[in-house]
Amino acid sequence: MTDLYGLDISGAHFSKACGGNTHPDGEACVTLAKIGPDAWAMGDSKRPDAEPLRFTSAELDAAGIDPNRFDLSA
Repeated sequence: MTDLYGLDISGAHFSKACGGNTHPDGEACVTLAKIGPDAWAMGDSKRPDAEPLRFTSAELDAAGIDPNRFDLSA
């Protein structure tokens, strides 16, 4: 398995999806970018300076996260 945190994400293009739930700081949204053949980076739109978490396609699938929701293909 590839070290997901060893992958360079400096040029990654993140797409945003929002869940429709809101709170005082605004709508809850996450960002997702494909960073390798079987690697994804997921961030928090409200905390753009925070390091994105990294996942494999299988991990996204197990969590019920569909990249198509972000206009990205697996």
